[in-house]
Amino acid sequence: MVLISGIGMSVVTMRQVELALKRTVGKKSEMSDTELKKLAEYVMSFFGYTDEVIDNRLTPGDRDVFYMLEEEGLVTTTHEEVLLKKGKLWRIHYWILKKDQIIRLAGMDEKEVPKMENVVDVYEEISDEQWARHRGP
Repeated sequence: MVLISGIGMSVVTMRQVELALKRTVGKKSEMSDTELKKLAEYVMSFFGYTDEVIDNRLTPGDRDVFYMLEEEGLVTTTHEEVLLKKGKLWRIHYWILKKDQIIRLAGMDEKEVPKMENVVDVYEEISDEQWARHRGP
């Protein structure tokens, strides 16, 4: 699947999305390549040949995935306000695929990918004695 949008015709391939997910979400979790591929297909199924998705289309579970992708810098949000005939303001929220970021991440060599320190490892290095001392009375 290829994503084409706008005059600049930025193209994001399924493989690029998979690589970007592997280098972000995959570094923080123990997702297999098969799971990452399914996640890439899932994400791309919303965007089709555009670079934005209306938020109303998402279920609460879908939205959770999109919030995770936003934390990783792969999508962002925007909104527009529309004045209805009855004078009421209606706000429409959109999720936007950050194609430039996906392309950049997909093109990186492994050594170029920023290393994210695993916070769990930091806490595992602290002894029980140190924990007890900082817990207080």
